[in-house]
Amino acid sequence: MADKTSNADRPASVTVGGREMRIRTIVFLVLGVLAVWFIAVNTASVQIRLWIPTVTLPLWLVLLVTLLVGAALGWLLARRRTKG
Repeated sequence: MADKTSNADRPASVTVGGREMRIRTIVFLVLGVLAVWFIAVNTASVQIRLWIPTVTLPLWLVLLVTLLVGAALGWLLARRRTKG
């Protein structure tokens, strides 16, 4: 008799190039590529006020730092949620 496991227990996935990938992974990769492209095309310098000093930095650097801080916060929150 075949084991009948529920599909509700498995995460949604699709087959890409003969490989099964979770939809969550595909969305993450697409958003990552779009973020890198957005950062790469924004190369002008911008002035940013940090409480008292005003600094001039390339916009790509500001966007990269923002992306990394957001990713770190998301990782920490997800880790906290899984620990209970």
